[in-house]
Amino acid sequence: MTSWIHRQVHRYEQMRFNQEQGRQTMEFAWGLDRIGGSANGQGHRVFLQGYVNETIARSDEWYAASPADDYTLTDNVLSFTSAIASQCAQNNHVYAQLFPAKHKGPATVVLAQWNARWHEQQNVCRWLQRLGITAVKMSLPYHDRRAVPGHPRADHLVGPNIGLTLEAARQAVVDVRCTLRWLEGEGYGRLGVLGTSIGSAIGFVAMCHEPAVRAGAFVHASTYFGDVVASGLTTRTVWAPLARAGIGPEELRRFWSPISPFPYIGKLRQAGKKILLITGRYDPTFQPELTAELLAKLREEQVEFEHLALPCGHYSMGVWPFSHIAGYRFGKFLQKALAG
Repeated sequence: MTSWIHRQVHRYEQMRFNQEQGRQTMEFAWGLDRIGGSANGQGHRVFLQGYVNETIARSDEWYAASPADDYTLTDNVLSFTSAIASQCAQNNHVYAQLFPAKHKGPATVVLAQWNARWHEQQNVCRWLQRLGITAVKMSLPYHDRRAVPGHPRADHLVGPNIGLTLEAARQAVVDVRCTLRWLEGEGYGRLGVLGTSIGSAIGFVAMCHEPAVRAGAFVHASTYFGDVVASGLTTRTVWAPLARAGIGPEELRRFWSPISPFPYIGKLRQAGKKILLITGRYDPTFQPELTAELLAKLREEQVEFEHLALPCGHYSMGVWPFSHIAGYRFGKFLQKALAG
């Protein structure tokens, strides 16, 4: 028997999902040409299994990032060429909004939710700025200024194209690390990452592979990229063509495991990083049982973390009072974790 607040949260989440404009259902594709395979080849599953095994085993190399050679800062907008070249020219130029604190010290890369627009989460950055933390809000692949012409939504970052989604999520992680290289070059030495929803997954993977990240705060947390797509409310239009093509939840979990937090949790053991997870107790997108599985794995691997569970869902995390509670908590967490 669900509680009254559980039912109310789910009604609100469904209402917000129904109100979103411009949602498209794209066609399924294997997309192996995006990850070194053949677009017309046979044995897609065999190729992907080998690719996944090798990628996870060599993830430090797969996610490696050197400083870009064309960083430009104009009117507090950082831009540079992505180290991962996709087939979309607009997407290959990274943009990040800089919110400098009064004094150069700690800095955090901010990664917003799926389909976030240019102006969203700017108040989050100003809050960190007030706390003495320089914030850099990096646009994710295929978002706002990086969008594919004719696709205002970022359907190419999370979509039913297996290889494209792998390429795009890898690009996001590498872009984060290149942004961190710029911060280091500018004299910022205490670095963190703050992610929301898909930004949380990307930020978590980046933290696992980036020694310079001292602290990470993640709003919404789950196990595998594929788990969220197969079971979540907001990814129904992504899951439908995958299911019609005969891709099962377990297969999708395996295919997209290289871009998921779960396989890399062991890298955090004895890494000394500070971690905060803020989750919605009634979240129909990042299902609570998946969050519980992730928390159990962190404990099993003896990774220290803090956890705040709020009585809300995915969309409702962004409205009062939950947005204020979450914002206060992750702001103060990062301020303390990144102190000198």
